[in-house]
Amino acid sequence: MAFLELSNVSKQYGELTAVYPLDLCIEAHETCALIGPSGCGKSTLLKLALGLLHTDTGTIQIAGERLSESNVMVLRQRIGYVIQDGGLFPHMTARQNATVMARFLEWDESRIAARLERLTELVRLPNDLLDRYPLQLSGGQCQRVSLMRALMLDPDLLLMDEPLGALDPMIRRDLQIDLRQIFRELDKTVVIVTHDLNEAAYFADETVLMRDGRVVQRGSIASMIDQPTDEFVTRFITAQRATLMGVKEGVTAREAQGEAP
Repeated sequence: MAFLELSNVSKQYGELTAVYPLDLCIEAHETCALIGPSGCGKSTLLKLALGLLHTDTGTIQIAGERLSESNVMVLRQRIGYVIQDGGLFPHMTARQNATVMARFLEWDESRIAARLERLTELVRLPNDLLDRYPLQLSGGQCQRVSLMRALMLDPDLLLMDEPLGALDPMIRRDLQIDLRQIFRELDKTVVIVTHDLNEAAYFADETVLMRDGRVVQRGSIASMIDQPTDEFVTRFITAQRATLMGVKEGVTAREAQGEAP
C-alpha cells in the first residue's frame, strides 16, 4: 500500500523546470533513497511532499489523503523533516529545539518528558547535553537533536534531506549505523535524499535515481549496476564506483548485515 503518492507532479521556477511531471509511490514502512547529481530535483520533491512548495501540476497524497492548503498544517504533524545542517534554532537549547512542536501543540509536561526520555535513548544523546545550545554541540550531536525534533510527534513519514552530508567521515559512519537501527526499530516510511550510492544502498529498500527533474531509474543498486536503463545511469555509477565495494551483493537495507559504509 502506497503511503506517499505523487501523481503527475511538477514544479517550475519561472522558466526553470525543477521537476518535470512524474509519478512516484513510496510504500508504507519502506525506506526509499532519492539520489542524483546536484540540482536534479531531489530536495524539491521533499519540499513538495511536505507542503513547503506548491505543485504546478498533479497531486500528492499522504496515507490516502490529498495534500492541500486546507489540511497541510494537520498533515505536517504526521511528517518529520530533517535537513542537512540540522536547522536548529540557535537561541534555543537542545531540549527546547527537540520539544518545540510538542509545546506549540500544548502537550502536558509529563507527556513531553516521557517522549523526550524515549527519544534521547533512541538517538543515543546523553541527557547532560539537553541544556546546551547548538553552538555548544558537535555536528553529529546537532543532527541527533534534529532527528529528535523530527520524531517528537511520532510521525508516520520521515523526510530526510542530506542529513549526514555535512559531517566528517567518522561521525557520519556512527550516525549511519544508528540511523539504520532507528529505521528498523520504528518501521516508519522514510524518504532520504543523498548523493552517495553506497549510503543509499545501506539505508534503502528501494532507490530512485533522478536527473534534470526526472526519474531515470528505480529499483535496487544492483539492478542499476547490472541493468542500467540508459548511459547516464552507467556514468553516474561509474563516477562513484570506488565507493561501491560490497554493495552489489547487498541489494536492500533490510537484507544488508555488514558495517556502515
